[in-house]
Amino acid sequence: MHYECIPGVVRLTEENRATFYDTNSDYLIKEIDGEIYRFDYTFRPDHSSALFIVNVCVCLIGLIVMALLLVIHKKIIQPFEQLRELPFALAKGNLTIPLKDSGDNYFGRFVWGLDLLRETLEQERANALRLQKDKKTMLLSLSHDIKTPLGVIELQAKALERGLYADAAKKKEVAASISGKCGEIKEYVDRIVETSREEFLDLQVNPGEFYLSALMSQIAAFYTDKLALLQTDFSVDQYENCLVCGDLDRAVEVVQNLIENAIKYGDGKRIALSFSEEEDCLLLSVTNGGCTLSSSELPHIFDSFWRGANVGSADGSGLGLYICRRLMRLMDGEVFAALDRSQITVTAVFRKA
Repeated sequence: MHYECIPGVVRLTEENRATFYDTNSDYLIKEIDGEIYRFDYTFRPDHSSALFIVNVCVCLIGLIVMALLLVIHKKIIQPFEQLRELPFALAKGNLTIPLKDSGDNYFGRFVWGLDLLRETLEQERANALRLQKDKKTMLLSLSHDIKTPLGVIELQAKALERGLYADAAKKKEVAASISGKCGEIKEYVDRIVETSREEFLDLQVNPGEFYLSALMSQIAAFYTDKLALLQTDFSVDQYENCLVCGDLDRAVEVVQNLIENAIKYGDGKRIALSFSEEEDCLLLSVTNGGCTLSSSELPHIFDSFWRGANVGSADGSGLGLYICRRLMRLMDGEVFAALDRSQITVTAVFRKA
């Protein structure tokens, strides 16, 4: 067989001895039948299997991306599509639109919380309407009751004015009657004032028990960072974890109100939480400095709509501490304040379980 007739095979001869090894191709030298041959070759890999694998990978990635987009659409986009109109409906006072969560999306608790908020607002509006109706009914009833003694006073006053009673004993009797009717009117007025001050908030408490650590973990989680940003030193004394009576959510609301009050009206330098025990009660105290409240004003800080002379330009309605007192009393507790020069301490009293 003549190998030199095959393309890429060169036989060593005298003529090509100088160029035999001079080639740009890959080659193999081999001696066959006493002759030396150079076999030139080029490596041509087979890409068909690699191309197949690449195509399969691209298809799999495409399928994964499509599945991911479908999951995002179902789990994220669709739930927010349901929420898109809810804020506008709530702003317009439409609280009857239910928003039920299917339970299979990542925002289940968020959707459930919004629906719970809607139901709470709807319940509060119903309670407010009921309170307004009851209040108006009672005011009308008291107004009607006032008319009776007022009419008697008017008749007896006119009789005295015209001199219809000449007897001194009779005049004394009429004066006593007028005084009694005035006392009745005063009682009715006191009831009206009490109604206007005490029944405008419908605060509800779920009686139960909770650990002090559960309360403090929520307070610390929020106010540690917030007061650090305000550059206010926030200290919490060591406490012995114990079980106390009350509603945990309402207890958190009370302590938050006390701390917010300290932030708003204090000097911003330090807010301290301390604990003590007295008989079967736990005392949680919030202390801050920079208080300019006078001792004569201290007894009124828990009254509704009352704001001290130290409020300055700070916003507020005068209801924060009033709400604290109402909530603590509904939980069979109490709240009180003590003033030591420029330092004020407000203490919430919880009964131990």
